[in-house]
This record gives sequence, structure tokens and C-alpha cells, in this order.
Amino acid sequence: MSVFRSIVFSAVVVGALVGAAVTVAQQLGTVPLILKGEVYERAAEEAAATSPQPASHAHEHGDHEHAAAAWEPSEGFERNAFTAGANILTAVGFALLLAGIFALRERTVTWYEGLLWGLSGFLVFTVAPGLGLPPELPGVPAAPLGLRQVWWVATAAATAGGLALLFFKRSPWAAVLGLCLIALPHLIGAPQLDHVHTDVPPALSRQFVVAVTLTSLLFWALLGSLTGIVYKRFSGA
Repeated sequence: MSVFRSIVFSAVVVGALVGAAVTVAQQLGTVPLILKGEVYERAAEEAAATSPQPASHAHEHGDHEHAAAAWEPSEGFERNAFTAGANILTAVGFALLLAGIFALRERTVTWYEGLLWGLSGFLVFTVAPGLGLPPELPGVPAAPLGLRQVWWVATAAATAGGLALLFFKRSPWAAVLGLCLIALPHLIGAPQLDHVHTDVPPALSRQFVVAVTLTSLLFWALLGSLTGIVYKRFSGA
């Protein structure tokens, strides 16, 4: 089997398995917390809609109503189906990336090595950005989306580069530069609001952070180990 077909087949198989497993984990862990957060979010929106507003906020309120009227999947099967589809596509995309890396290494990759790569992805895409921008429930105000996206991407890229220098160069200058890269986004600081007021209980937000982090750990551990196993099988065939 060609290398390209091995990469694609491995990513599809692993993506379907990991996406399904993570969807089940979300239904048990994060989704109930999100539904609770949406209760507080709707209550805040209703309170804002019934309270008198200055004329200067009329246009802003109209924009908010227009955004709220945008299409979204209905509760139940449709919403769960879209969630499962998004999880599978995300898992396929990252499995393509991992399988491509395994192919470039040109040697047999075990499930254990795949697991280590998966845990590295967990550090890059969950732990490092989450230190500055932890997962937030609906109803919790946050800094502008564009600023948060820029910081998140820069943090993930800096962490990936820093880990690569630490583990592949193995020299003092590379270790120092790698640590500096990993620390730099956190020294700059993530974009935050000066004042945050929300009715969402802090305990609920903490539970959500823990649930999202554990679900992400499951995602990356399964993704790395299964990609190592499945790619080894397909590439050997």
C-alpha cells in the first residue's frame, strides 16, 4: 500500500473511532454543564432585554437580536449529530497530521510512541492555551474573539516550537530557546476583560474546565496511540 493511502486510511479509521469515543465522553461530561450554563445565559439575555437601555445601545441591541436569530441546530438528535460530525472531522484532521509525521520519520512507530505524540498534542493545544484562556461556559463574558484567537494560535505555535527544540535538538542553547518560546506567550499574557460580571457559579465553571481538560486528554491519548497502531498496520500491508 502506498504511503499516501496508508496515511489517509489510517486517519479516516482513527478519526471515526476517536470522534465517536469523544462524543460519548462529552455527552456524559461537558454537555450537561453547557446546558446548565445556557440557562444562566438565557436568563441574563432576558434581563437585558426587559431592562431600559440608553439610545446609544439601541443599535447594539439590534445587532445582538439579529445574531441570536441566526440558525443553530435544534436540541436533541440534530445538535448531537452535528457535534459528533465535528468531533470526527477534527479527529481525522489531526490524525492526518500525525500519520504524516510518522511517515516522514521512516521507521516503525509503536502505540507507545504514538501515545507520546498524542500527549504532546495535548500539551500544545489544550494545556498551554488553557493556562491563559481556560474553557468558558455560555454566559461568561470574555475578551474579543479575534484577540483570543490570535493569542491561542501564537501560544500553540510557540509551545510546539519549544517542545521540538527541547526533544529534537538536545543541546543547551536549544533547551534555553525552547523554554523561552514556551514561556513567552504567558509572559505577554492572554487578552482579558478588566471587569467580568456573570451569574454563572464559579463552581460550575471549575467543573467545566476539569471536564473539558479530561475529555481533551482522552482525545489526544486515543488519537496518538490508535494512529500509531493503525498506521503501522496499513503501512505494513
